[in-house]
Amino acid sequence: MLEYRTQGFNGYGVKYSPFFDSRIAVAAFDTQDSLFDLSWSERHENQLVTACGDGSIKLFDIGINEFPIQSWQEHQREVFSVHWNLVAKDNFCSSSWDGTIKIWSPERSASIATLPTHSCTYSASWSPHSPSVLSSVSSDSHLRIFDLRTPPSAANHLQIAIPIHSSPTSIPLRSPTSKFPTFPPAEALTHDWNKYRDTILATGGVDRLIRTFDLRAPKSGPIAILAGHDYAVRKLTWSPHLSDLLLSASYDMTCRGAEWEGLVQQADQDEKSVA
Repeated sequence: MLEYRTQGFNGYGVKYSPFFDSRIAVAAFDTQDSLFDLSWSERHENQLVTACGDGSIKLFDIGINEFPIQSWQEHQREVFSVHWNLVAKDNFCSSSWDGTIKIWSPERSASIATLPTHSCTYSASWSPHSPSVLSSVSSDSHLRIFDLRTPPSAANHLQIAIPIHSSPTSIPLRSPTSKFPTFPPAEALTHDWNKYRDTILATGGVDRLIRTFDLRAPKSGPIAILAGHDYAVRKLTWSPHLSDLLLSASYDMTCRGAEWEGLVQQADQDEKSVA
C-alpha cells in the first residue's frame, strides 16, 4: 500500500486525475479557511478547481506554481463542494452553505446560473448521464434534481424535490398490518449517481443511514435503507466498474461496501425486525 503524508497540512478531499491513473490531487489546508473539496477539469489535464472556506472558488493549473489562474467570489458563505460536468466537460457546479448552487465556466468571470435551495447545500453533482441535469442534498433533508433544459422561470430549473427522510413505500411489506418506521428530518451530507442506472442515486448524512432512490418514482420514498455506521455518513460513491457496488465513509472512521441487491435485502430484513 502506498502512503503520502501532507506534512503540515490537514487533508480534506482527494481525487484521482481523469487523465492519469498515477496522479492524485489533495485538498488540504493550514489556515482557518479550509479547502473543502476539489474537482479535476474534464478538458484540461493540468487544471482543477477547489471549494474554499472563505466562499471563493479557485482554478489552478499545476504547471503554474503558487497562484490560481482564475478566482471567483460570489458565494456568501463556505463553498462545500465542486463538481465538473462529466458529459459537457466545459462547465462545473458549486454548492455552498449560503443555500445556492452555481454553474460556472472557466472562461467566464461570473457564474452562468444560480440555483437556490434555501438551505445549506453540502453536495452538488452533475449526472454522469446528461449534460444538463444536476442534483444536490442539503441540510433540510431533501434531494433535489435540476434540469437546465427547463425554462428558468419554472421553479429555477427545479424538477424534483424528494424528502430524504420519507418512509419507503416500494419495498413489499411482510404483513398487511406492518408499517414502516418514520424518520425525523436530518442533514444530508453526501450523495452520488449510479454510473450505470441513470435514475438511481444514493444519499447519506447525519442520521447514519444510507438510502437509495429511483427518480422514476420520486414519491415512493427510498427503495432501500441501509444502517450500520455509528456516526454520520460523510461520503459515498458508486463503483465506476460495477453497477451494484456502493462504498461509504463515515465519521466513525470506517469505510464500508454494500452490493445493490444486498441493500434491498438489508432493508427488507430491517422492516421485518421492526414489524
